[in-house]
Amino acid sequence: MRGARVILPVVAVALWLIITAVGGQTFGKVSDVISNDQTTFLPADAESTLALEVSQEFSDDDAIPATVVAEPTSGQISDQDLSALQSASADFAALGGTVQVLPPRVAEDRAAAQILVLIEERAVEEGAVDHLRDAVQEQLPSSDWTAHVTGPAALSDDFAEAFAGIDGILLVVAVVTVFTILVLVYRSVMLPFLVLLSSVAALCAAIVVIYQMAQLGWIQLNGQAQGILSILVIGAATDYSLLLVARYREELMQREDRFSALWQAWRRSLGAIVASGGTVAVGLLSLLFSDLNSNRALGPVASAGIVFAMIATLTFLPALLALLGRPVFWPKTPRATAAAVAPARRELRQQRQRTRLWTAAASAVRRRPRTIWIVVTLVLLGGSAGVLDLRAEGVPQSELVLGETDAKSGQQMLERHFDAGTGAPTNVYAPADEAEEAISIIDSVEGVGEAYLVSGDGSPASSPAEAAEAAGYVEISVTLTDPGDSLAAEHTVRDLRQGLDGLQGQALTGGTTATQLDTNATAQDDLRTIIPIVLAVILVFLVVLLRALVAPVLLLVTTVLSYLAALGISALVFNYLFDFPGADPAVPLFGFVFLTALGVDYSIFLTTRAREETPRRGAPDGLLHSLVVTGGVITSAGVVLAATFAALAVLPLMFMVQLAFLVSLGVLIDTLVVRTLLIPALGVDLGPRFWWPSRLGRQRTTATVA
Repeated sequence: MRGARVILPVVAVALWLIITAVGGQTFGKVSDVISNDQTTFLPADAESTLALEVSQEFSDDDAIPATVVAEPTSGQISDQDLSALQSASADFAALGGTVQVLPPRVAEDRAAAQILVLIEERAVEEGAVDHLRDAVQEQLPSSDWTAHVTGPAALSDDFAEAFAGIDGILLVVAVVTVFTILVLVYRSVMLPFLVLLSSVAALCAAIVVIYQMAQLGWIQLNGQAQGILSILVIGAATDYSLLLVARYREELMQREDRFSALWQAWRRSLGAIVASGGTVAVGLLSLLFSDLNSNRALGPVASAGIVFAMIATLTFLPALLALLGRPVFWPKTPRATAAAVAPARRELRQQRQRTRLWTAAASAVRRRPRTIWIVVTLVLLGGSAGVLDLRAEGVPQSELVLGETDAKSGQQMLERHFDAGTGAPTNVYAPADEAEEAISIIDSVEGVGEAYLVSGDGSPASSPAEAAEAAGYVEISVTLTDPGDSLAAEHTVRDLRQGLDGLQGQALTGGTTATQLDTNATAQDDLRTIIPIVLAVILVFLVVLLRALVAPVLLLVTTVLSYLAALGISALVFNYLFDFPGADPAVPLFGFVFLTALGVDYSIFLTTRAREETPRRGAPDGLLHSLVVTGGVITSAGVVLAATFAALAVLPLMFMVQLAFLVSLGVLIDTLVVRTLLIPALGVDLGPRFWWPSRLGRQRTTATVA
């Protein structure tokens, strides 16, 4: 038996080190199964998806437009300048991956020109936009021109650069942040390394499984989900480790045998960790009900990460602790001294020395529970009022990458001289026998700058008879007066679709703007679909875990209130401090799923300990004692999780910055306000009714807050 105490941990550590090594190698291959193409996110029945399928009948290439836009330093385009542009066009056509280059088009004010370059999608992913920019600098030197490359291909390239090295950047920032916090929490040299090693091992195990799911085509993995996975696993695994290590330290203060202390800590932590992780994992799986492939993929990706975070915390970390023993806490090594002499008094004295803040909070709640929960609720409701100012209908794609970019500068130049949508035309596929009527409808829509039927070689057709026809459709190229990635352009596409509904046959509107419109609309629909599912799933878990009805309902309601307060405050910060033009519809959705699932974690840690203490202390004292003894570890866990999510802000993407701020703020509100004041105050005010209909806590005791 004594030998097994060493052999089993050695085997567990060896297995996990092998898994970590395999996972580390897998990280280098993940880019092979990642797609950030927005068209792959949409459901098959979205109109822009159907339009894309029809477009394949006209051309089997998958070209993405890039627009070279240039202003001459002389102020006006001369005949010599036009010759230079034509020469540049020929050079662009010779670049690898270029499908077609349209002739230079001079603006009416003759102060700028644009060249539309169609590039293969595969070539865009392989860096063709960078090659085009190099050619622009060579053919249109800065001494004679101010030139930029913009359009959908350039924006796609911006996203690729923003996500480049996502794992390395996020892991370094997250690990350094967590390590710093763990050193402050544990005041130990070795323990932070062990916790982080366990967390990284969990991430490596998760990435192996996720890579296989993506390779088999079960999920559509994207850079967004990949980045969130790293943060989520590091944060969750560290949280669970904090809970286990805190229990282990308690037991070491009572027992000489470190193995029995570790076993008791593991056994007493098991329920809370499994319940917490299970709630989060199942809550995240609710994203499978999303109609967006990008959101749907995040469900199994994040859930797999949470599951491996639990497994690593319950196997790898205990194995490391078992092998290394008490020295992992050095220099503050816990010792079992005079355990048989007045253990209760010694425990109480040590707790009061370590947890004066939480004892004070518990005492305040005991004195005025109703006043506290009413005031806290009103404050959270006040923060929630900011939700009325939330603008989450989507933002222009050119604004999603923060800071100045070549594509963004090019779009601004286009808007000064041309119809802003020239770089990203909208494509309408109308019934061939209703082509003239379709053109008439399109021309009548406000926001349309130009529309023409497309001939077989891609040039404008002079009549319906010259237009290319395929599968009973003709193609109409529509240039919008607003930038193709703007909300105004989306409104124009919506009006186009409504007008074309008057045709007898079905017309389909596609292109970059239509894809963005369908993506935003689907994301908003997901909010109405997924939120009730997440709430129902978490409520069922809480009822089963706590074997009560009142407590689970209160935990869920307070968590949702915390989320609304965080979202309201975030909306005000986004609008008036960061001056963002809006928010992606996925931000409130992801924020809700993460904060509801993760936020209830801390309430689970609190109430599961309260269930343990209530039979001998009574309902109010059991809850307040739980607040005191879990205060430090839950606060540390909340700070760690908030800090790891804040690491997402290192990526220059508006979506990531907004999600980082929202989740970090929400976690801190849950940790410092809801778990510390609101739930204990409600529990004390309700007394035994907090656990209704369970008989738990009906007995009354005279125990003090310890």
